[in-house]
Amino acid sequence: MATIIFRPDDESARALAALTADGTTASAAIREALIHEAQRREAARLRAEAIALAQDPADAAEARQVLADLAPLRAW
Repeated sequence: MATIIFRPDDESARALAALTADGTTASAAIREALIHEAQRREAARLRAEAIALAQDPADAAEARQVLADLAPLRAW
């Protein structure tokens, strides 16, 4: 695993102090923050993609066609 040097500015130093106030190590707090941010960005990307698809008339038409094609296979 690589070692990363972190040089906080005033804002990030305050944030790190808040994240470590409960005894969490700086390394653990930074790891958790990185993971959380990566997950947040992925969720935002997926949300934007879903919105774009929902607004795409061609995609909506294709979804309707798939549902129509599968309708005869429904059990009830």
